[in-house]
Amino acid sequence: MDHSFKKNKSTAGAANTSLKPSRVARTAAFREVVREHMDAAPPIVGEHTDCARVVEAMRRACRSSVLIVSDGRIKGIVTERDVVQRVAFRVAVDADVNDIMSTVVHTIRDDDFLYRAIANMRRANLRHMPVVDRDGYVVGMLHLHKALAAVSSRLLDQIDRLTHEETLDGLQHVKVAQVEVAEALFAERVPVPEIQSLLTEINNDIYRRIVVICVRQMSEETWGLPPVRFSIIVMGSGGRGESFLYPDQDNGFILDDYPDEQHAQVDAYFIELAERMTRALDEIGIVYCRGYVMATNPLWRKSLTQWKQQIRHWLRRPNRNILRLTDIFFDFDAVCGRHGLADDLRDYVSNIVKGEHAFLRQMQDVQKNHGVAQGFLGRLTTDQTPGPHKGKLNLKYHGLLPLVESVRLLALREGIAATSTLDRIAMLHDLGVLNHDEEDYLTGAFYYLTRLVLRQQLSDYRAGNEVSAYVPPAALSKREEDMLKDRLHAISVLRERIRTEFTGNIF
Repeated sequence: MDHSFKKNKSTAGAANTSLKPSRVARTAAFREVVREHMDAAPPIVGEHTDCARVVEAMRRACRSSVLIVSDGRIKGIVTERDVVQRVAFRVAVDADVNDIMSTVVHTIRDDDFLYRAIANMRRANLRHMPVVDRDGYVVGMLHLHKALAAVSSRLLDQIDRLTHEETLDGLQHVKVAQVEVAEALFAERVPVPEIQSLLTEINNDIYRRIVVICVRQMSEETWGLPPVRFSIIVMGSGGRGESFLYPDQDNGFILDDYPDEQHAQVDAYFIELAERMTRALDEIGIVYCRGYVMATNPLWRKSLTQWKQQIRHWLRRPNRNILRLTDIFFDFDAVCGRHGLADDLRDYVSNIVKGEHAFLRQMQDVQKNHGVAQGFLGRLTTDQTPGPHKGKLNLKYHGLLPLVESVRLLALREGIAATSTLDRIAMLHDLGVLNHDEEDYLTGAFYYLTRLVLRQQLSDYRAGNEVSAYVPPAALSKREEDMLKDRLHAISVLRERIRTEFTGNIF
């Protein structure tokens, strides 16, 4: 794996080197990221440095390893073990470090969850691992013994289950462990948006591992390797990082551009990959999308240029069906493959949609009937459809959905590229679109509604019922009911503002 290095970043973001007993919480590894536990980066030396200077750099810094870089890329690592086994009494002091360094260097991102780093180090039998930022620059070093200080023995079992071996049977265990971790985090009163972020990341990791399995199987058969680079995207709640338990599939492929004459070969490969990927996801519990928003559908499997052409078509000739598709698509995020393709498309969407006021007005028109679960005099309104959910509050479709849609509309109008609802709210406040009170009310509404929904889902799961976002009013205390009314009112006020601004109608 290639990684860049900048000298002025060698210690950036390094955490305190002392152990933090207060962080030895039962679920700390699932909500803390690597940068919170890493040390400063080890000494850095150039390629072809002699062994004497490498050992001296290690001694002077009182560190157990040295990284070797060339042209800004990590080329290898030398550890104390290498010095003992490969250098001492074995090679001349002026021997080239290339002759003795380990050239397979496992790294971890600084914003990765701690549990993934622990799993990677345990699986590879590593005592430490270089930490890099999203651009590949070295920012620190993570030591296994310090990472384990945040972990109980019970937690290690959950980590092993969440990072099960690369088989579909193993990934089924991951989905079960995912629910248990969510339950533990909820019991510790971790804010639900943080739990949603973790659930999303676990699902994204499942995507990545399934794609690795499928690509490997296809390469061992007659398909060979992927004919072009590609990015796999997820949409909807997964693209926003706001997954609850048991989301369905909303995915697509962005392919690198290729000559038209290669279309039959390229498309055949990715049709096969899409069918294998979606089937495997369904088997482990991320079920097929009932609306067919999956990479098996050619509408969601295109080259980068084709995606841009389709988006221009959507903007020029919107109808109710297209507007519903864009409602799902505009929250996309990359989960694996070449992320640059998704970044390019995100920039394109943010820039082109920003000035399409007529299109955004029609999006608002499609969403206008998605009201909150609140009626006359602020009373809560329940679902009256005959069936098991009659008399319950649908807080996903009559709480979260109106909030998410309204915030998305404002973000698209302002050219905001972020997909997370909370990030969009914060950026809208920074731009002056939302005042301080509006930001506070809407942020509070999102936190409160997500908590009620996840609490209900965990209750359904424990009772062996269908996991849903339908909350019985009897499950709310009087105080909770009053707080819910207050949050829903804030969303109603936002929706009325959206109606006025996007339609020009004040009545």
